[in-house]
Amino acid sequence: MPVNEENSAPQRPVRMVFTSRAGGASSSPYDSFNLGGHVGDDPAAVAANRDRLLRATGLEDIVWMEQLHTNTVTVVGAERRGNPEPVEATDALVTTEKRLGLGVLVADCTPVLLVDVSAGVIGTAHAGRLGARNGIVRNTVNTMVDLGARPGSIQVLMGPAAAGRNYELPEEMARDVEKHLPGSLTRTAKGTWGVDVRTGLVRQLMGMGVTAIESVPRCTIEDTDFFSYRREGVTGRQAGVIWLED
Repeated sequence: MPVNEENSAPQRPVRMVFTSRAGGASSSPYDSFNLGGHVGDDPAAVAANRDRLLRATGLEDIVWMEQLHTNTVTVVGAERRGNPEPVEATDALVTTEKRLGLGVLVADCTPVLLVDVSAGVIGTAHAGRLGARNGIVRNTVNTMVDLGARPGSIQVLMGPAAAGRNYELPEEMARDVEKHLPGSLTRTAKGTWGVDVRTGLVRQLMGMGVTAIESVPRCTIEDTDFFSYRREGVTGRQAGVIWLED
């Protein structure tokens, strides 16, 4: 089964899953559970993998994004049901619609899943270096608040991503990220300059009053269970998906 699920007890009102690269239909270098339709893989293989994800989650619809490393958040609802096209030029989705999956594709960037159960609001964000630097997660929280969520009630789960110990950047670039996302600047295991996006996001979220934060510590750069753009160049994409149950 290619899906690792959190909050999966049947009685819970929200589900969150992260996929790995195992168990799909794609051939090398996308082997095998590639969910990205924009990376050069056989479209039929991607479609088969996405169908399998729907079956595994029990969903009829997962909304995907045309991720461009922006800080743009889009609110979606029932109008997205049955529409296989990605939402254009956005890097976060928010909804109050029940059983409408929100998906984010990554291969080193941080997949961020958010929920305020009491308000019935969920979100997902694609937090790469640029998006995180420019406030994509902050904007996602603010959009959720606009729909009735409260920062103190929001729960956040961050999935496998590039860890600071392996995420090398030129010093000038790393310090630029730190200027906009304090707490992200780090030294890698090699002693070079780098960034830890997840650590910076935790600090940012806590500064907004969001304190229920969990993070999967696995590093996509070193863990071959996951796709990694930095490790492989041409490769697939794994996903994070969140949805509200009825």
